[in-house]
Amino acid sequence: MPQLHDLSLRFGIGAMSFGSFYGPTTEANSHAILDAAMDLGVTHIDTSNVYAMGGSESSIGTFFNARGAATRDGFHIATKAGITRDADSNRQFRNDLDHLEAELDASLTRMGIEAVDLMYIHRRQADMPIEEATGALARLVEKGKTKTIGFSEIAPSSLRRAYAVHPIAAVQSEYSLATRAPELGLVQTCKDLGTTLVAFSPVGRSLLTDTPLSPDVIPSLPFLANNPRFVPPNYAANVQATDRLRAVARDMGEPTAALAIAWLLHQGDHIVPIPGTRSVAHFKDLVCGAQMTLSAEDLDRIETALPVGWAHGDRYSQDQWIGPERYC
Repeated sequence: MPQLHDLSLRFGIGAMSFGSFYGPTTEANSHAILDAAMDLGVTHIDTSNVYAMGGSESSIGTFFNARGAATRDGFHIATKAGITRDADSNRQFRNDLDHLEAELDASLTRMGIEAVDLMYIHRRQADMPIEEATGALARLVEKGKTKTIGFSEIAPSSLRRAYAVHPIAAVQSEYSLATRAPELGLVQTCKDLGTTLVAFSPVGRSLLTDTPLSPDVIPSLPFLANNPRFVPPNYAANVQATDRLRAVARDMGEPTAALAIAWLLHQGDHIVPIPGTRSVAHFKDLVCGAQMTLSAEDLDRIETALPVGWAHGDRYSQDQWIGPERYC
């Protein structure tokens, strides 16, 4: 996705936070983040049909409606589909054209736009060859409903198979100082193919910030309440470990989150972090990271503070691992 390599698109907004995934928020609060993004030149918005059951996309749509139609042209908009529920509310994955197109049509309606800039398959359907799924996405390009296509949480080998069918603009994967598995093939394959690696949770779901989530809050957040890195005793150990990064950030006079973002951007010019936040002040700290230049000494200090493999606990629980492709 060459356009994401432009300076204005080397950093984006992870719009999962426009729902209440990490705590309660409001539409007005989401609009404030988008206003700040406009002011700071951040143009990439990464959302999904399942974030707050469409609520994230609806907030984006009301923002465009309130600010005027021309506002949409200033943003690069990505959404996803492919996760659904059966009659018994069990999670399923569908990658067929009928499902993807119906979900994208609903997303476009919620956002009040005619097309998105990027459409991902959120999770692969295991019994469908990725070539067939890629073909379904390609039809959405032909129909003018998305300009480019991508996948979320796929293996490097799957990316190469998909790319043989149609150019893959972006692959979304968790990547940060806390989660470095993409360095075992995905970072390299994306670079080889000219595919943007869109890094979600780039500040480790708050661990790589000045103020990690309070242990008292975590039980109220369904995803984190069962996530191995956020349950006792792992969470306390992870906060203690990341205190070393906070010490480096204090010594440098920078927000810890900014340091985490800057480190990630130094891993390749094809990498785009998409942190989510409900705070304009925190958003500005994150943007600072996109404006920092780290020296070799800075990078060494960061890596010394948080070497590969420092985290306590897997990044997903057994249930949360259903869908993402493991490749290492």
